[in-house]
Amino acid sequence: MRPPLERPPALHVHAMEDLRYIRRAMEQAGSFTAVPGWGTVAMGVTALAAAWVAAGQRNPDAWLGTWMLEAALALVIAASTMARKARGAGLSLFSGPGRRFVLSFAPPLCAGALLTLVLFRAGRPEVLPGAWLLLYGTGVVTGGAFSVRIVPVMGLAFMLAGAIALFLPPGWQNAAMAAGFGLLHVGFGVLIARRHGG
Repeated sequence: MRPPLERPPALHVHAMEDLRYIRRAMEQAGSFTAVPGWGTVAMGVTALAAAWVAAGQRNPDAWLGTWMLEAALALVIAASTMARKARGAGLSLFSGPGRRFVLSFAPPLCAGALLTLVLFRAGRPEVLPGAWLLLYGTGVVTGGAFSVRIVPVMGLAFMLAGAIALFLPPGWQNAAMAAGFGLLHVGFGVLIARRHGG
């Protein structure tokens, strides 16, 4: 007597497994498109306001505090608008290209935080705007390698602004921050929003 033959799984089960595999492969290979255009504009506007407030600070601690508060606010704006754009596109921020974007973007920012502590303690706050712009730009370039083409271009613009800021005479630091973190964010944010959605 022959053993009973197993019934093959339904065709739709195989099709669903294939679709899940294809979707995972596309998520891992695709580009990260959740860079928020209007969120980037908002970060630029808050940076312009911070530059105005920081310009009125005579105490270096208050000046640094103003920019640290702006950095925290920009991080909140970026994270919330990125999450909203990713949700709207049906993407995950922490899988595939999103994870690679974050993992590439974070190390230059961590280096910037460490250099901030060292340079400020050494009494060299005038070097910070150039270092911040340069390292932020580096993070945008490296993270932008997993995003749409305009993002690494934006990073290169920040790196150029940082390089220029390093050689500006004393007293121009807040203007460099306004031009970099303010105007560059606004300009590129509008371009990203128009070409790739808000």
